[in-house]
Amino acid sequence: MNKLDTKTRSQILHLLCEGQSIRAITRVMGMSKNTVAKLLSDAGAVCAAYQDEALRNLTSKRIQVDEIWSFTYAKEKNVRAAKAAPEWAGDTWTWTAIDADTKLVMSWLVGGRDSEYAMAFIDDLSRRLNNRVQLTSDGHRAYLEAVEGAFGGDVDYAMLVKIYGTSPDSTKGRYSPAECTGARKETIEGNPDLKHVSTSFAERQNLTMRMHMRRFTRLTNGFSKKVEAHANAVALHFMYYNFVRIHKALRVTPAMAAGVTDKLWEIGDIVALIEANEAQADRKRGPYAKTQCGLIG
Repeated sequence: MNKLDTKTRSQILHLLCEGQSIRAITRVMGMSKNTVAKLLSDAGAVCAAYQDEALRNLTSKRIQVDEIWSFTYAKEKNVRAAKAAPEWAGDTWTWTAIDADTKLVMSWLVGGRDSEYAMAFIDDLSRRLNNRVQLTSDGHRAYLEAVEGAFGGDVDYAMLVKIYGTSPDSTKGRYSPAECTGARKETIEGNPDLKHVSTSFAERQNLTMRMHMRRFTRLTNGFSKKVEAHANAVALHFMYYNFVRIHKALRVTPAMAAGVTDKLWEIGDIVALIEANEAQADRKRGPYAKTQCGLIG
């Protein structure tokens, strides 16, 4: 089977990381949609595995968590009427945890927005930390049980609960929420510093995700058709965000600021991970490979 060369793979991944849709890339690069989708799948798998191993024993001090909405295949209200809808369709939430100082996104989870996913997300976050932290979330009640179960009393946790006013008739039906008229800070556990109780960095990261992943852009047909592709795109995005893209304020990447790596990564380094994974798979497969016609050597 023909394989894309390193340069071509780097170009495709760079376009994906900068917000281009798969169909746009096929037109620019002159290749099939399946080729681009296969590369995204391979990249997402290795990026998720690498970051799962690398983002450990972190010494963060202040962490903000949030959830960002998108949908898979069809919007939730249209899933029942959709033809051939996959097992997972409708609302798809991405949970993120960001270090307020280094801007490193050390944990994320793609799934629902209920307490089960909240517990899985916060439990994963707690296992990546090496010290007590101050944690801030929005007013989503699922965090309460999740934080208690994962951290116990070993956390300074506060909620920033936003208060929204009634939407005027002229804004009803728009995508933006009602106007935020205020917010209150609620101490939940420990002794959080109230001046640092904020979700601003997490919300700014939500904007970065919408700008750098076409499937998060509203009012387009670039939405995810399968949740697996959605998760792969998120893993690739955070690899690019954490290790490759220099943060304007930090002048280094978040991974460098957090001490996870001491070098500035390039897209080619991500391609190298893919190629190393392919070489390892070839070694495991051995000199013979099964095909539909039998064994070939």
